[in-house]
Amino acid sequence: MKNLYAPWRESFIEQLDTDKKKAKKCLFCQKPPEKDDANNFILDRAKHCYVMLNLYPYNAGHLMVIPYRHCKDLDLLEEHERLDLMNATAKATKILKETLTPDGFNLGVNLGKGAGAGIPGHLHIHVVPRWNGDTNFMPILADTKHISFDLAKLYQKLYRAYHPEKTKGRLK
Repeated sequence: MKNLYAPWRESFIEQLDTDKKKAKKCLFCQKPPEKDDANNFILDRAKHCYVMLNLYPYNAGHLMVIPYRHCKDLDLLEEHERLDLMNATAKATKILKETLTPDGFNLGVNLGKGAGAGIPGHLHIHVVPRWNGDTNFMPILADTKHISFDLAKLYQKLYRAYHPEKTKGRLK
């Protein structure tokens, strides 16, 4: 079995440990009440969940769809929460298709630490756009994943797509 070396995630893991010690709420519970969507990269809010850019993406445009309610398993969500989560996921793929024109998507839910969940207590769906040929010589020879987008610029581009009525003539 090959190992995926991802040193860029070290600061994320260390931050989780720091956050656990500093706060009783998890990262996904802390961000929405701050009402600072641009700095927290929250793109959209639905009734029972929200969509944000992943700060440590596996690819450009890597989004997460996260229920507001702290919940670790799909079966613990109410039916209306699951429906809202899936509708927000469908909207996320639609907006990414229109905005970044990927060739496909990986959608994933890591339930529990053993499944690779970085925040195992708060379920979330990963929406990762993929392009034909997005794996090239860099990860193979240099063990480096190339992500071609600036996170802040990508946020602005996707925010405009999520909220065209709010952004006409305001954001560049």
